[in-house]
Amino acid sequence: MGAALTWYATTSSTNDRAMEAATSGAAHGTVVVADTQTSGRGRLGRVWQSPAGAGLYVSAIVMAPGGVVPLLPLAAGVALAEGVRAGAGLDVQLKWPNDIWVDGRKLGGILAEAVSVQAEPSTVVLGFGLNLDAAALPPEVAGLATSLEIELGRRADRGVLLAECLAALERSVNALRDGRAGEVLAAWRRLAAPLMGRRVEWDSLEGVREGRAAGIGDDGALLVDTPTEVVQLRAGEVRWR
Repeated sequence: MGAALTWYATTSSTNDRAMEAATSGAAHGTVVVADTQTSGRGRLGRVWQSPAGAGLYVSAIVMAPGGVVPLLPLAAGVALAEGVRAGAGLDVQLKWPNDIWVDGRKLGGILAEAVSVQAEPSTVVLGFGLNLDAAALPPEVAGLATSLEIELGRRADRGVLLAECLAALERSVNALRDGRAGEVLAAWRRLAAPLMGRRVEWDSLEGVREGRAAGIGDDGALLVDTPTEVVQLRAGEVRWR
């Protein structure tokens, strides 16, 4: 992971560049990194603020059996949590489906985009962003997000953090590729344990529903306890309360 790495001072989105590279035949493990993104994005079309030097903006090309593709965002979450712990000495939590949290505030996020899921193995771009400095947080999200600088009281070493995150990503992805998905699921559940039991709500065909987060299934779905049933959520927006 990262044996082939391209760095941009400025680009629209590292996922854009990685998608182009994958379409052109780039190998598994190819990585794109940028100092700043002009059109960084997150899930559901959200904008990911990417000021120069204030965050870690990375995308990796991953090839894996189609059956484990739904678990790749979870594997990336485990990898980022382990990378932040090893590279910056900070313990974080995971929030389904793709957020890195510290005491209720967002430190980073993951965006998985399929390049080809028809062929075997499938090809997916895993993009992630981590807030390193306070400058990464625009005023409108300052109360909802955090950065390593805020949490540690100092700046983190971007090079060390990148290396640790990529090493952890290689371990997590290899576990899926080698048929050891249970290891990834166990690690994710451990890192997400502090958030289990919290109230969540989501939009359904019947209107807004709510329940309490109870864990994840072996397919990566969020399990939610409601008064009448256990609901399995696999996509869409989940609002944590």
